[in-house]
Amino acid sequence: MRFAGKVAVVTGSGRKGGLGEAIARRLSEEGARVVISDIGGSRDAATPDGMIGGTEEMREIVASLPSGGSTFACDVRDPDQVEGLADHAMEKHGSLDIWVNNAGIGYIMKPLAEVSPEDWRAVIDVNLSGAWFGLQAAAARMVRQGRGGRIVNIASQAAKSGFPHAQAYTASKHGLVGLVRSASIELGPEGITVNNVCPNHVTTGLGKWQNEHFAEVQGISVEEYLKRMAARIPMGRPGLPQDTASAVAFLCSDEAAYITGESMNVSGGEEPH
Repeated sequence: MRFAGKVAVVTGSGRKGGLGEAIARRLSEEGARVVISDIGGSRDAATPDGMIGGTEEMREIVASLPSGGSTFACDVRDPDQVEGLADHAMEKHGSLDIWVNNAGIGYIMKPLAEVSPEDWRAVIDVNLSGAWFGLQAAAARMVRQGRGGRIVNIASQAAKSGFPHAQAYTASKHGLVGLVRSASIELGPEGITVNNVCPNHVTTGLGKWQNEHFAEVQGISVEEYLKRMAARIPMGRPGLPQDTASAVAFLCSDEAAYITGESMNVSGGEEPH
């Protein structure tokens, strides 16, 4: 129970079977009270219902967590809502010890010439600006508490390498590398660590959509696409949600107290740098 007495916020954790749920569950299994946060409902064309966590799904997830918690609907593109999420954690649970920036858009994938300004802004606003707003809100409260803290961004293999049809996504994830490198320098003296976890492909609900999209782009079946993917991974399989969740739990633990400013690959050896 490494996180007994700790309070954690996990953004983008309102979809069953998603990375955010797996992370929240792992932290809860080790004693943390977790705030399950997602957008709650579609706000615009960039946040379709099929790709986001709804209010009822968020409630069902938190009800199943072994150490309990709460829910808070938040659009991470809005800094005021992110501040409200941080305030909720403090007011409802009494502290804020762990913040995981998991909310992201990975479903706007188009050839370069077809990417609109709206597409670009949507991805950058959620994946990079949303993480910045979360980091800033969490850090301010952790500094005031005076006992350190853990901030983890869910980046991606795309934080290290480029991919076709993923210009904005790759740019946003590369941006997280620079963000933690700078933030860790400022927050280190406060005992706050800031790191990224960089998983390769994980077949969640979003991952299933990505498999179908890129198989169609390449003119092959999903089965063949998955076979080729597994063949290029030294461990012989794509990632699982629990692989990412385990990395996050480690970085949030006391065992990782001297690790900060890092972008940890969780890729089965596919991404070696």
